[in-house]
Amino acid sequence: MDALLLSRIQFGFLISFHILFPAFTIGLASWLVFLEWRWLRTREGLWWDLYRFWSKVFAISFGMGVVSGIVMSFQFGTNWPVLSERAGNVLGPLLSYEVITAFFLEAGFLGVMLFGAHKVRPAVHFFCTIMVAAGTLISTFWIIAAISWMQTPQGHVLQDGVFSPGDWWAIVFSPSFPYRLTHMVLAAFITTCFVIGGVGAWYLRRGVHREMALRMLRLSIVFGAITVPAQVLVGDLHGLNTLEHQPIKVAAMEGHWRSHGEGAGVPLVLFAVPRQSEERNDLEVAIPRLGSLVLTHSLDGEIPTLTSVPPEDRPPVAPVFYAFRVMVGIGLLMLLVVLASAWAWWRGRLEQSVWILRGWQLLSGSGFVALLAGWWVTEIGRQPWVIHGLMRTRDAVNPALQAAAVASSLAAYATVYAIIFGAGMWYLRQLLKKGPKAGEKAPGTAPSDHRVKTGARPMSAGDESDITEAVEGARA
Repeated sequence: MDALLLSRIQFGFLISFHILFPAFTIGLASWLVFLEWRWLRTREGLWWDLYRFWSKVFAISFGMGVVSGIVMSFQFGTNWPVLSERAGNVLGPLLSYEVITAFFLEAGFLGVMLFGAHKVRPAVHFFCTIMVAAGTLISTFWIIAAISWMQTPQGHVLQDGVFSPGDWWAIVFSPSFPYRLTHMVLAAFITTCFVIGGVGAWYLRRGVHREMALRMLRLSIVFGAITVPAQVLVGDLHGLNTLEHQPIKVAAMEGHWRSHGEGAGVPLVLFAVPRQSEERNDLEVAIPRLGSLVLTHSLDGEIPTLTSVPPEDRPPVAPVFYAFRVMVGIGLLMLLVVLASAWAWWRGRLEQSVWILRGWQLLSGSGFVALLAGWWVTEIGRQPWVIHGLMRTRDAVNPALQAAAVASSLAAYATVYAIIFGAGMWYLRQLLKKGPKAGEKAPGTAPSDHRVKTGARPMSAGDESDITEAVEGARA
């Protein structure tokens, strides 16, 4: 447990925690656009009730995402200054573009979206909601551009160990960028989709908020029927791109140590216990040639093996191997639930199917697990490189850093996160447990003396009655 390993654990802990909130708000912002659009088209109060309810969830999630993201930048100065020194000319502008074009856009329109429904015209409020949703997608664009360049670097000039921009177009649109961006946005949408569907199924099982719950669940089924199969296709294309540019990462994902002979193809390993020190798998369960079909679209296709590179150039195999199977397994379960739900809906038995409702409940948080598993595959699979093929992770860490200092800061982060974000998650749970209010004051229907509470923090987006009832419910 030296300073390098502890710094990697700390960065992994913080970014894994942080990514959950932006991913959720990416999908949630677009969901709010849809809800407000439906209200504007129909003027049906039920759509506005749903909008107000999920906007409160969005506000709290957005606030926690901002707070957890602030500390991410600290580490570049304390733990990874060599990376900042050598690659800052490329990564710095990309991250600053995200702040200028996306974060300012979100911050500028967020207040009107949350607190201005009764202060501006409905069309103006809808425009603000669209701008917030656009800001989340633009933010994703620049963050993924920076990550993709580190995974498949191009367009730079390397002189005296320092990376400088040579072709910004090539830097932003690196070879893995289109696949990675599409894969990430779909993952965020699917994660949000299953949260909304899971909450709707939960309400239906409890017999509360029936009409709103039914709309949440049905819309989730429709959206999931589109996005989950699309994610399977995009995931396949992303895998082919990774095989082209990072073949050893794919070998780690598949636990592929050695070739099985000319013409034998690559088996699809369903389960195994990778032994990195012995360069083999134990308890392996595999289907011959199926790996070749999946990875190369040919029954006798071959991929590079882990033993084709020196041990120091291989990633940690076990976490990549297991995380990939968790991600794929959850994706298949999601597809199964969506298809079964569509069938039950077509037969008119959606509400009566206890197994369908339970399936949505059980998978309501599974998108977050799949999201983390996918990120671990991407980032751990890149090791030992921080900039693939050009700069090793061990060369990016602060050489003067002491293990005790990193351990203490990691413990401090974990403690603070447990307290602050534990409280935030508790409040979110209470808000979801309470559910949406029927008969929310829609824009243009409030009396002239109606006062809307304003605030300077996302938590204030929840009404005082929401907070009071949540506290009383916890006491009870």
